[in-house]
Amino acid sequence: MSAEPRQADSVYDRLGGESAVRALVDRFYALMHTLPEAQDVRRLHPPTLDRAADSLFKFLSGWFGGPPLYMRERGHPRLRMRHLPFAIGAAERDQWLLCMRQALAEQVADDKLRAAVEHAFAGMADHMINRP
Repeated sequence: MSAEPRQADSVYDRLGGESAVRALVDRFYALMHTLPEAQDVRRLHPPTLDRAADSLFKFLSGWFGGPPLYMRERGHPRLRMRHLPFAIGAAERDQWLLCMRQALAEQVADDKLRAAVEHAFAGMADHMINRP
């Protein structure tokens, strides 16, 4: 049991905890890897998605109010700075969101929770755009 404080009624817990967040990340990357409509965003990633999936899982764990695994391992996420080496435009943002929205639709039965998480992801994805 962790001694770290956790947010009461966190998104992490409402989603189903570690296993649910892992399943969401795994499905997200499976979609990115297989959907023809996501090929531009897929090309921004290395041939194997294992490391990206691990990093996203750790980030989402803390972002959703669970254990701050990413911060513990790598410090502050500084998402925009870490994504600057990759050319991210509206097309890549939209493809990323397509995969995440589909993964959420398949994994999250609670409509209100899913809508709130989608809204948060949309704002984050907009913030990652670094080219016209």
